[in-house]
This record gives sequence, C-alpha cells and structure tokens, in this order.
Amino acid sequence: MALQESLEQEGNILFRYRSFLPLIIILAGIIVFFYDNITQQQVVSNDTTYTLIEIISLVVSFTGLMIRIIAVGHTPANTSGRNTKAQLADEINRTGIYSTVRHPLYLGNFFMWAGAVILIANVWFFIVFVLVYWIYYERIMYAEEQFLRRKFGQPYVDWAAKTLPFIPSGKYRVKSKYPFSIKKILKKEKNGIFAIFILLFIFHNIRNSFIKGEVNIANDWVLWCTVASAVIYFVLKLIKKYTKLLNESGR
Repeated sequence: MALQESLEQEGNILFRYRSFLPLIIILAGIIVFFYDNITQQQVVSNDTTYTLIEIISLVVSFTGLMIRIIAVGHTPANTSGRNTKAQLADEINRTGIYSTVRHPLYLGNFFMWAGAVILIANVWFFIVFVLVYWIYYERIMYAEEQFLRRKFGQPYVDWAAKTLPFIPSGKYRVKSKYPFSIKKILKKEKNGIFAIFILLFIFHNIRNSFIKGEVNIANDWVLWCTVASAVIYFVLKLIKKYTKLLNESGR
C-alpha cells in the first residue's frame, strides 16, 4: 500500500476512535499526577501557585471551547458534527471561522485538552501531549481532506489553497454564510463546560487529598462550579431528549 493510501486509512480509523483519545490522555495524566505527588518530585504544594495554574488551565480550555462554539454555531446540518462512523459533509464550510482556518474544531479541541493537561503541572507530559496530538490529528485531517477533495473537487482545492489547516489567518476572512445558532450550541456543545470543570475538580481534589494526607473533597469554588456545570448539562440533556425546543430546521 502506498504511503498516501496508508495515511488515509490510518486517518479514517483514528477518526472513528477520536473520542477515546482525551480519555487516554487524561488517564495517563492522572497516573503521572499521582506519581509526581507520591514521589514529591513535581508536586505543587503552594496553594497560590496551583490556583494560578488552575486559572491558566481554565483560560486555555475556555479559549478552545469558544473556538468550537464559533465554528459549530455558524454551520449547517451534516457538517462539523460529532459523527464517528464515517466522514460526513453536505457542503464545504468556507465562511466565518472556516475562512481563517481549515480545521477550527480540531484547533478548539487542542486548546480544551491542553487546558486539562496544564493541570497535571508536568512540562514533559505537556510536550508528549502536543506530539501525540500532532501525530494523531495530522492523519485525521489528511483523511478528511482527501474525502472533501474527492467530493467537492476544485472548489475545495481553491479554498484549501488560501486557508491554513491549523494556524488561523484573517487575510481572506469572509463573513459567515449562516447566522449564529444558540440552539445548535446548546444541543451540540453542552458537554464542553461540564468536561472542563469535571477535570478541574478531579485534579484539584487529588492534589488537595495528597496535601491533607487523606481523601478530601474541598468545599470551594471548584466544587460549586462543577455542580453548576453538571446541572446545566443534565437539564440541557433532558430538554434535548424529551422536547423539541432545541431543534432548528437546517441546523
């Protein structure tokens, strides 16, 4: 098999299982975090320092979430989805954020997961994360672009020629073709805030337990933000399941 076909095949396989990558990264991160705290090699014992790390983590993660919200909120149905079985696209997204970068969702994912990795407070683990993400998603992007190239032909080639894959540029920015849909965001991206605070809660309290010398869940802002995000998530999930309030034609 030629390298071109091999990369596309690998990309399609990784595309189907891409939702498992953050779970693997976080599980590995928890192991590293435990090890660092047990051996006292990298433990951040100063509360002020670790609070700063948590704030940086939130800023980075919410940057990624906002990128995803901007991308998803301006797209039509059957594009930029969370499908895992196969590539899907009824049209090329070429306006709005897609006129500045070809893969804004993967860029958003990178920042969201990078925020979580920052909580581990291990520079080497962060470097490994960046390398793994690069290798993993480079193949997915290659397979996706091959699919779009075959389906849409020259219009896709022309757009890709002036739009970078992962680094945004406003040189050829075009106003979004579709208006922003808050309903689509509430339906499709409701798990983003919940995931951010769940991970913050996990690492915050692992560290807190090591410092206290026993299992300890701190009654602080992290706990209450996590509870609030959980309530929002489950309310939206129930609304989506039992009502049509979030349905929107063509979106």
